[in-house]
Amino acid sequence: MLMENHDALASQSEDLREKRRIVVAPKQHKVRLDIYLTHQIENATRSKVQKAIEDGLVLVDGKPAKASHPVSPHEVIDITFPRPPRPVARPEDIPLNIVFEDDVLLIVNKPAGMVTHPAYGNYSGTLVNALLSYCNRLSGVNTEMRPGIIHRLDKDTSGLMVIAKTDSAHHLIARQFSRRTIDREYWAIIWGTLGQPRGTIEASLGRSKRDRKKVTVTREGKHAVTEYEVIRKLDYLSLVRLKLKTGRTHQIRVHLSHIGHPVFGDPAYGGRSATWGGLKGKKSQQALNLLKLMNRQALHAKTVGFVHPVSREHVCYDSELPEDMQQVIEAFGDFSP
Repeated sequence: MLMENHDALASQSEDLREKRRIVVAPKQHKVRLDIYLTHQIENATRSKVQKAIEDGLVLVDGKPAKASHPVSPHEVIDITFPRPPRPVARPEDIPLNIVFEDDVLLIVNKPAGMVTHPAYGNYSGTLVNALLSYCNRLSGVNTEMRPGIIHRLDKDTSGLMVIAKTDSAHHLIARQFSRRTIDREYWAIIWGTLGQPRGTIEASLGRSKRDRKKVTVTREGKHAVTEYEVIRKLDYLSLVRLKLKTGRTHQIRVHLSHIGHPVFGDPAYGGRSATWGGLKGKKSQQALNLLKLMNRQALHAKTVGFVHPVSREHVCYDSELPEDMQQVIEAFGDFSP
């Protein structure tokens, strides 16, 4: 009996460890081991990496190494991280902007700054925490940390999200997302003036090798297509309407940055420079003031349309632009969306 208990504890201890192997790229330049791993491992902080190295949980070619070890091409790095206990999503009394609700679904207008579901570094204050407090029933198709969630928006992207209350509704709407029959329209304020009033951006996207938290245009990435249409020119900015033909992570933000017109205020993809495009003097100062108003990317999921899982009729829902985007637009004159 004691041996059986010991084995069970050993198995449990092993389950709480996460192992990963990285083979250094042939053309990798020399860089400290702790810095290299911080960029290679998503959600890993330098302090967390250094602690693992100090505890002997990082091996380079099978041997313990120091944090200052210069990484070389073709080295094999094995990392063992203690896995934290599985978190639990808990109800929190957070106000929700409900655009529509019936027995099987919700349409929620998510504010900027709210994470969609609990994850590393954000286990409270998320949309899921608010939904668990508001709803008695949410679909259980996804993990217990993502009840009702069919799709997601970036933390600092505002706009409409479809939430499923039942598994049946979840499956039927998710199928429309996977088949790209969902009608979704985003509005964004971008830097500069596009050469054509409408067009298509087509460029494959994948995780950046330099920073795993970012996405970049790469030949090895997944096919991605974004359609755009200019709604209004705002001097050195533009208000544009965008539709996704594919649904890649950060797709709109990366595509617009790729063509030289990053989303205004975007901290990750070049949208926070008040001197973008060579702006000087009064325009540069105005841009700086507007960036203080817009402390995130000026991107909003404005409309969503789909076939309702019960009535089987096509429904469409719209939302107003959030106040911060409206203030930026109105700085260039009256505007009625």
